[in-house]
Amino acid sequence: MTENDFIATIAPFAVADMKRSHIAASLTIAQAALESGWGSSGLTVKAGNLFGIKGSGPAGSITMRTTEYRKGQAIQISAAFRAYNHWGESIADHSAVILGGVSWNRSLYSKVAYTDGRTAAREIAAAGYATDPDYASKLIQIMNTYNLFQYDEVKEEDEMSAEDKQKLIDLETELKELRQLVSGLTASKDTLKTGFQEQGQTLKSVLEQLKAVQGRTAMDVPDWAQSAVNAAVAAGLLDTPAGGSYDFYRTLAVLYRAGLLSAKKEV
Repeated sequence: MTENDFIATIAPFAVADMKRSHIAASLTIAQAALESGWGSSGLTVKAGNLFGIKGSGPAGSITMRTTEYRKGQAIQISAAFRAYNHWGESIADHSAVILGGVSWNRSLYSKVAYTDGRTAAREIAAAGYATDPDYASKLIQIMNTYNLFQYDEVKEEDEMSAEDKQKLIDLETELKELRQLVSGLTASKDTLKTGFQEQGQTLKSVLEQLKAVQGRTAMDVPDWAQSAVNAAVAAGLLDTPAGGSYDFYRTLAVLYRAGLLSAKKEV
């Protein structure tokens, strides 16, 4: 695997994790490259472990020989390292360490997230992540050489095509008309039944559109869509809230603002 192949493989995992953890993708990629020898280390090849994290992982563990220093002396020991099904799991574990710190200092790496790649490299080195005094400069050199900063610049709005944006505009227009229909209903039982039938047909159309956009790249539930997801689950309209696309969550938010994601009522 070439260095460019390594970056192309790991970048989607690093960018997806950045949206959740707010750890610069450039830092994740640079650290993975440095720690794993650009994906060529035995631990990475055999167990998908990019960062040398010990213990048991999602795919169990693997015992490897490693060098440790005791009283200033380098010794070879056998240790159990975490095994992963894919690099995304290794990156998630690495981010968990940065966000959660260590048992004796939970805020050890608190300055690493929510900042740019260069600053994150300096902060993680200053916190003692590695004993190498040149650790930060090595990470930044990798970032500069391969322009890893481009992966930190992800704008969610740019993920939507012009056609998809127009579909969402049309959907909002349709929902406005639906709100007018519902507000115009009287207390008459027959009228209410007719109105709910029409509302049901519109909702059916909207849910079909939701299925169409849900097939895009999966992501965790964004904070701004959490209320809409909760309402959809409570209404019995959604079984699996996690793993939808950006467009899917945005459409749910539109439905929620329109007041259409409430629990079902009997008429």
